Amino acid sequence: MSMDDILQTIRAFDGVLELAPTEGSGFPEIAWGDHFFYFAPDGRVPQREQPYATVVTKNYPGDTLCALDRPDRWRLNIHVGTDAFIELTGEHPRAEATPRDYAVTDTVLPHPLYRPQGWVSIVNPAAATRELAAQLLRRAHEDAKRRTERRKLDAGE
Repeated sequence: MSMDDILQTIRAFDGVLELAPTEGSGFPEIAWGDHFFYFAPDGRVPQREQPYATVVTKNYPGDTLCALDRPDRWRLNIHVGTDAFIELTGEHPRAEATPRDYAVTDTVLPHPLYRPQGWVSIVNPAAATRELAAQLLRRAHEDAKRRTERRKLDAGE
């Protein structure tokens, strides 16, 4: 499964907003080449909402365990929430992290930094994680949609 396959899967969701910073886009250079996905049918980045999925193409400061500085490596990150996190990893997201090789590919793992918030990651998704990744992305998108709709109702919109 290529990065383009993943990007096309997410881009097909209704109401998706993709931020894909590039040089000259006004975003910090560290984010250039990465992708951030929100449920935002109005086309505006939600003010108090994190993306529900990201695709990163490089190491970030403090986030080097996945070895994304090697050629042709990238990581899909998905917010799955507590219940799905436990189901996928066998661990509670707020429990102490089990030592593991975060650089392994095509395997669903706790996100090396955002584990406590219920995020998982897959370095270079391929045959073993293709279907699961698509399911998790769909679920994350639908969860973001429900949160957005609930906030609108709570605000009386």
